[in-house]
Amino acid sequence: MKQVFKKISAILMAFVVLFSTMSFSISEHYCGDHLVDSALFSKAESCGMEMQKPSPTDNCNIDKKDCCSDVVKQFEGQTNLKTDLSNLTFEQQVFVASFIYSYVNLFEGLDQNIIPFKNYSPPFIVRDIQTLDEVFLI
Repeated sequence: MKQVFKKISAILMAFVVLFSTMSFSISEHYCGDHLVDSALFSKAESCGMEMQKPSPTDNCNIDKKDCCSDVVKQFEGQTNLKTDLSNLTFEQQVFVASFIYSYVNLFEGLDQNIIPFKNYSPPFIVRDIQTLDEVFLI
Protein backbone atom coordinates (compact mmCIF):
# COMPACT_ATOMS: atom_id res chain seq x y z
CA MET A 1 0.00 0.00 0.00
CA LYS A 2 2.86 2.35 0.85
CA GLN A 3 4.59 1.76 -2.49
CA VAL A 4 1.35 2.37 -4.39
CA PHE A 5 0.89 5.67 -2.56
CA LYS A 6 4.49 6.67 -3.41
CA LYS A 7 3.97 5.86 -7.09
CA ILE A 8 0.69 7.80 -7.27
CA SER A 9 2.21 10.83 -5.55
CA ALA A 10 5.26 10.72 -7.85
CA ILE A 11 3.02 10.66 -10.93
CA LEU A 12 0.93 13.55 -9.57
CA MET A 13 4.05 15.62 -8.87
CA ALA A 14 5.33 14.94 -12.39
CA PHE A 15 2.03 16.21 -13.83
CA VAL A 16 2.19 19.33 -11.63
CA VAL A 17 5.67 20.13 -12.93
CA LEU A 18 4.59 19.40 -16.51
CA PHE A 19 1.51 21.62 -16.41
CA SER A 20 3.21 24.45 -14.52
CA THR A 21 5.94 24.74 -17.16
CA MET A 22 3.71 24.29 -20.22
CA SER A 23 2.92 27.35 -22.36
CA PHE A 24 -0.04 27.49 -24.73
CA SER A 25 -2.09 29.94 -26.76
CA ILE A 26 -5.81 30.25 -27.46
CA SER A 27 -6.86 31.84 -30.75
CA GLU A 28 -10.39 33.22 -31.09
CA HIS A 29 -12.16 34.62 -34.15
CA TYR A 30 -14.99 37.10 -33.59
CA CYS A 31 -17.43 38.27 -36.20
CA GLY A 32 -18.87 41.43 -34.72
CA ASP A 33 -19.51 40.58 -31.08
CA HIS A 34 -20.14 36.89 -31.64
CA LEU A 35 -17.51 34.20 -31.15
CA VAL A 36 -17.28 32.17 -34.34
CA ASP A 37 -14.35 29.83 -33.65
CA SER A 38 -11.72 29.19 -31.02
CA ALA A 39 -8.65 26.98 -31.27
CA LEU A 40 -5.98 25.75 -28.92
CA PHE A 41 -2.36 25.66 -30.21
CA SER A 42 -3.41 26.77 -33.73
CA LYS A 43 -5.06 29.65 -35.60
CA ALA A 44 -8.84 29.88 -35.43
CA GLU A 45 -10.70 29.48 -38.71
CA SER A 46 -12.36 32.55 -40.12
CA CYS A 47 -16.01 32.99 -40.93
CA GLY A 48 -15.35 34.11 -44.53
CA MET A 49 -16.62 37.64 -43.98
CA GLU A 50 -13.26 39.42 -44.04
CA MET A 51 -12.84 42.50 -46.19
CA GLN A 52 -11.17 41.90 -49.52
CA LYS A 53 -8.08 43.93 -50.29
CA PRO A 54 -8.94 46.77 -52.63
CA SER A 55 -7.47 46.59 -56.09
CA PRO A 56 -4.59 49.01 -56.62
CA THR A 57 -6.10 50.37 -59.84
CA ASP A 58 -9.15 51.84 -58.13
CA ASN A 59 -8.78 55.55 -57.66
CA CYS A 60 -11.99 55.70 -55.68
CA ASN A 61 -11.57 53.97 -52.31
CA ILE A 62 -14.09 53.96 -49.53
CA ASP A 63 -12.56 52.61 -46.35
CA LYS A 64 -14.95 50.39 -44.51
CA LYS A 65 -14.16 48.85 -41.13
CA ASP A 66 -13.81 45.12 -41.01
CA CYS A 67 -16.41 43.49 -38.74
CA CYS A 68 -14.17 40.49 -37.96
CA SER A 69 -11.39 40.40 -35.41
CA ASP A 70 -8.89 37.83 -34.20
CA VAL A 71 -7.88 37.61 -30.54
CA VAL A 72 -4.87 35.56 -29.42
CA LYS A 73 -4.39 34.83 -25.71
CA GLN A 74 -1.00 33.43 -24.72
CA PHE A 75 -0.35 31.78 -21.37
CA GLU A 76 3.31 31.53 -20.42
CA GLY A 77 4.45 28.75 -18.12
CA GLN A 78 7.02 28.95 -15.38
CA THR A 79 10.54 29.07 -16.80
CA ASN A 80 12.73 29.26 -13.69
CA LEU A 81 12.58 26.00 -11.72
CA LYS A 82 16.00 26.11 -10.05
CA THR A 83 16.30 27.73 -6.64
CA ASP A 84 19.23 30.09 -6.42
CA LEU A 85 21.16 29.24 -3.26
CA SER A 86 23.64 32.11 -3.59
CA ASN A 87 21.14 34.60 -2.12
CA LEU A 88 20.97 32.84 1.26
CA THR A 89 22.16 34.63 4.39
CA PHE A 90 24.91 33.15 6.55
CA GLU A 91 22.44 31.84 9.13
CA GLN A 92 20.40 30.12 6.41
CA GLN A 93 23.53 28.54 4.95
CA VAL A 94 24.54 27.22 8.39
CA PHE A 95 21.05 25.79 8.87
CA VAL A 96 21.06 24.07 5.46
CA ALA A 97 24.54 22.63 6.03
CA SER A 98 23.70 21.30 9.51
CA PHE A 99 20.38 19.87 8.33
CA ILE A 100 21.99 18.01 5.44
CA TYR A 101 24.80 16.71 7.68
CA SER A 102 22.39 15.45 10.34
CA TYR A 103 20.02 13.94 7.75
CA VAL A 104 22.81 12.03 5.99
CA ASN A 105 24.20 10.72 9.29
CA LEU A 106 20.73 9.69 10.45
CA PHE A 107 20.69 6.71 8.10
CA GLU A 108 24.32 5.72 8.48
CA GLY A 109 24.60 2.25 9.97
CA LEU A 110 27.27 0.77 12.19
CA ASP A 111 29.98 -1.47 10.73
CA GLN A 112 29.38 -4.24 13.26
CA ASN A 113 26.76 -5.05 15.82
CA ILE A 114 28.18 -4.04 19.23
CA ILE A 115 27.12 -6.18 22.21
CA PRO A 116 28.19 -4.45 25.45
CA PHE A 117 27.84 -7.54 27.71
CA LYS A 118 29.60 -9.99 25.39
CA ASN A 119 32.65 -10.49 27.66
CA TYR A 120 30.62 -10.98 30.86
CA SER A 121 29.27 -14.33 31.93
CA PRO A 122 25.82 -14.62 33.57
CA PRO A 123 25.68 -15.10 37.36
CA PHE A 124 25.52 -18.62 38.79
CA ILE A 125 22.09 -19.77 39.87
CA VAL A 126 22.37 -21.10 43.41
CA ARG A 127 18.68 -21.68 43.95
CA ASP A 128 15.68 -21.60 41.68
CA ILE A 129 14.00 -18.42 42.94
CA GLN A 130 10.76 -19.00 41.02
CA THR A 131 10.10 -22.30 42.81
CA LEU A 132 11.05 -20.86 46.18
CA ASP A 133 8.57 -18.01 45.79
CA GLU A 134 6.07 -20.28 44.02
CA VAL A 135 5.79 -17.97 41.03
CA PHE A 136 5.18 -19.90 37.81
CA LEU A 137 4.89 -18.51 34.31
CA ILE A 138 1.83 -19.73 32.47
